[in-house]
Amino acid sequence: MLISKTDKMIAEKDGPIGWITFNNPERRNAVSLAMWEALADIVRDFESDKAIRVIVLKGAGDRAFVSGADISEFEEKRSSPETTRTYNEASGKATVALKHVGKPTIAMIRGFCIGGGVSVALSCDMRIASEGAKFGVPAAKLGLGYEAEGVRKLMDVVGPSFAKEIFFTARQFTAQEAVAMGLVNRLVPDGQLETYVRDYAGTIAANAPLTVASIKTIVGEVTKDESARDMVLCQQVVDRCFNSEDYVEGRSAFMAKRKPIFTGR
Repeated sequence: MLISKTDKMIAEKDGPIGWITFNNPERRNAVSLAMWEALADIVRDFESDKAIRVIVLKGAGDRAFVSGADISEFEEKRSSPETTRTYNEASGKATVALKHVGKPTIAMIRGFCIGGGVSVALSCDMRIASEGAKFGVPAAKLGLGYEAEGVRKLMDVVGPSFAKEIFFTARQFTAQEAVAMGLVNRLVPDGQLETYVRDYAGTIAANAPLTVASIKTIVGEVTKDESARDMVLCQQVVDRCFNSEDYVEGRSAFMAKRKPIFTGR
């Protein structure tokens, strides 16, 4: 287990899977400033560990993935322009680290996924939820402003109309509604969520890491504004796959009718 700056963030390495747990169940895993800071550190550690091929985020207990930011500390840590800036920088660094980590990320969502929890989930590549999960962004009930990048992150996944509905109503949406909007990739019976996610992560981890990473890079680039896309980088990651030992292994395994063993080289 990786030692975090706070016991409210737990990092565990289980074979090729890195698990990150938001461990604040008494507050439905609401995220404090220290938790945002720890999240960024954990993601960087997992990225540097070649043994980790997939990262899964979950909430402690069965009531929530993440129910948002820990509002109880806002008076102290988010009440002035200076403290608000510091807080936003920490949460921004965490979600940026999560979004740009070069390994697949899965949000395993059980229970409430609200406000900052939606932001965390959207920073992951995939979202797999239990049937009882609830989603919402209550900014309009709190008078909060949402920066353009956060709005765009939601809009890129669900589209402009659903993004407006989520923000305008500030209500909670069922898991079934989230699937219909495209917010969730897969919906799983409540008692099967962790087993399903573990198996799904294992499936991804068994594939060629360079190919998986190349797709994450290319999707990230082509979803940018056209003027900001790095198409040279896109070609470079493709070339790296074709020049890799894993490409040789993949061909050999196919011809021998056996499972390939990929090393990421």
